[in-house]
Amino acid sequence: MEIRAVTSGALGSALEYFDFALYGALSATLFPQLFFSDLGPTGSVLASFATFGVGFAARPLGALIFGYFGDRFGRKPVLLTTLVMMGLASVAIGLLPSGQGIGVAAILVGLRFIQGVSLGGELVGNQLMTMEHGDQSRRGLLGSVITVGSPLSQVLANLALAALSTSLTTQQFESWGWRIPFLSSILMVFVAIFIRLKLEETPAFVAEEENRAAAPSAGGKGLAVLWSHPRTVTTLILVWGGPALSFYLVAVYGLSHLTNNTGMSRDSGFLLLMIANGVSIVGCLSGGLLSDRIGRKPVMVAGMLGCITGIAVFFPFSGPEHIFITGASMALVLTSIQAMAGTQPALFAEQFPTEVRFSGAALSHSISNLIFASPSAFVAAGLGALGGTGLVAGFALTILVVSTIAVTRTRDGRHLDLAAYTEIKNRGDDGSDSESTPARQTV
Repeated sequence: MEIRAVTSGALGSALEYFDFALYGALSATLFPQLFFSDLGPTGSVLASFATFGVGFAARPLGALIFGYFGDRFGRKPVLLTTLVMMGLASVAIGLLPSGQGIGVAAILVGLRFIQGVSLGGELVGNQLMTMEHGDQSRRGLLGSVITVGSPLSQVLANLALAALSTSLTTQQFESWGWRIPFLSSILMVFVAIFIRLKLEETPAFVAEEENRAAAPSAGGKGLAVLWSHPRTVTTLILVWGGPALSFYLVAVYGLSHLTNNTGMSRDSGFLLLMIANGVSIVGCLSGGLLSDRIGRKPVMVAGMLGCITGIAVFFPFSGPEHIFITGASMALVLTSIQAMAGTQPALFAEQFPTEVRFSGAALSHSISNLIFASPSAFVAAGLGALGGTGLVAGFALTILVVSTIAVTRTRDGRHLDLAAYTEIKNRGDDGSDSESTPARQTV
């Protein structure tokens, strides 16, 4: 069952992030003129980045809705629903007519919103389905296998776009070539659904259902986790803020910066980003594996330091005349982020008991992306226009320092038995988080 859960999770994650990555790359290069050309050069880029951010704005809603249902009814039905939502929305984007004004642009925003709702529920549900089925001694590695769908899909998305843009004329690519990856995602949907229908519910959720039958819970799922575990949620939001901001600062704004401000060609930008994401796959798996050996927090801190170094180098030395340094700094940032992303599923899951684990982890991750990732390209474009790339880099480095401090405030729970991690039903008079404790630990 563990192998089936990993396979299902990896396919679902790859599909969700493939479609997200496609949109991100095209929002930085092609969508401004296809859907927002009436707003002028700067306005069209800002509008395109704003629609890119809509997907992140929708993720907390997806985390709230599907987090509640995932904690209440199980992981499996949620994952089937989110997968179908993402697949249908992506196909619809691929069918949209371009150059039709505000009406079609509004539909694009709506479809992007659906993608965000889907990913808000899919991401953490996928991770929990795999980790709760797996051996706790390799929980970090199992979580990283699911997370590796993100850099892998980035590679596939940029490879697809680079291949299409070089094999087709500019007119063909802008007319119908960019649509092919969106439309082809429906094939992966059918494969993933077939596998997911054969999955069983996780042992941790089954144990929680038995506990609930013996002693009904007073609540706490969904949005209620924000006041039942406020310090935990706030800490995790800050933990993921730096990596979330840094990823889209390089993968979306950085791509726009390279092609619009440094004179680098679009094909070269796609190629560098694809190589950087390819290298980062190793970082993702290594981060999860290493976190099982030495703990979650050391890996997270090392990743933050790698991001700080890479961003400090990327912006001063980006451009065709420094193409090696540009590529190396992009690879360092993305590899560091993916090492943290490989650790993040286990780290977040270990902060919450089973009865609120889906809600707590999903909302923490989604709210962090809403605050830090959603406006990242838009804010960076604005800061760049005001004070140049030095101001953009300074902003990112500040957030990364805050995230590093937040990591030190988390619990390292790699020895926890998630199925036995239960809640003590009392709460401090000072309004602090409800205590959560494992019924047993395996060390």
